[in-house]
Amino acid sequence: MSAIDKIWFTRCPVPTASGLAYNLGWLNEEFGEVGVLQDAGPELAERHFDHQLLGLFREGGNVPALAAHAEGARTRLIGLTWIEEWQSILVRPDSGITDAAGLRGARVALPRWAETRARSFPRAMALHGFKGALSQAGLGFDDVTFVEVGQPRSDVGRGAAERAWSWPGIEELASGEVDAIYVKGARSADQAREIGAVVAVDLDAADDRRSRVNNGTPRPITVHEDLLTEHPDLVAAFLAQTLRAADWAADNLEAVRGILAAETRSEKDGVVTAYRGDFHRGLHPDLSPERLALLRRQKDFLLLHGFLAADVDLDAWVAHEPLAAARELLDGRRADGLWADAPGEVKARIEGERAGVR
Repeated sequence: MSAIDKIWFTRCPVPTASGLAYNLGWLNEEFGEVGVLQDAGPELAERHFDHQLLGLFREGGNVPALAAHAEGARTRLIGLTWIEEWQSILVRPDSGITDAAGLRGARVALPRWAETRARSFPRAMALHGFKGALSQAGLGFDDVTFVEVGQPRSDVGRGAAERAWSWPGIEELASGEVDAIYVKGARSADQAREIGAVVAVDLDAADDRRSRVNNGTPRPITVHEDLLTEHPDLVAAFLAQTLRAADWAADNLEAVRGILAAETRSEKDGVVTAYRGDFHRGLHPDLSPERLALLRRQKDFLLLHGFLAADVDLDAWVAHEPLAAARELLDGRRADGLWADAPGEVKARIEGERAGVR
């Protein structure tokens, strides 16, 4: 049996139950001092993309997760989340483009390939985002002109949060080199406001979820298969804390927004713009047939367009048992009175930590 010296976790700067569980102190409560790849040095931070770390839980974009598994990473899929996060096509206000049909003939930004398939997720996001937008008007890729743009290196690890980061294509949109860009999330909402860009297509408004399938929709939770095989109790405990955090979030919108502003390095307005409606009530991971079908749609798209080195057998990748065990563990601890979370105490602790008080 493999010895586990430390539990690690990594997440993308978006609403995730694991991120909330960490910020609430519950992962450290469960496992001791949890390692966070976002705070690690470069030799460990790369594991966010290749998942070559035994004790790692990853809740993040599906492009790196699928790409790593397709290239041999021995991972298992233990949960999927679906969070609407302001997926939009932005244009300049004087462009004359006001809807999906207006994209016909437009110059649209497509980030260049990165050094690996996993790190090329901005290109995959833009390509699938435009596919979803164009399909609303019965258009396809042949109806637009792709203009390759640079992309910032997708760093994870110590110091990455302090480096300036611009959404791919935002500068080219402002300068007039492209007519439209795909964006998502709070940081892009802030940058759109800074350059005066407007929304031509709000992908979140589409009735058909399939048009919004992308890197974060659905978002997988993955774990090393040896950790699952040899330490299923640890996997169940991690998922139980994420379910606990998702339950807490449903009744604590303002506190969730505060955590998200720090996680996404965004202004409050950007968080409110990007994460609308009752998003805080839907952070729970599951492995429903619907979410798995949506992930399969994403996997097929990525394979078709060269983002995967090989096909991925989703049926073999998924592991249903850990979530079932986590729900049982959560119910048991609550029945024993161990997890009777007091929202007021949690809020006070969060506010104290923001003020530098421990």
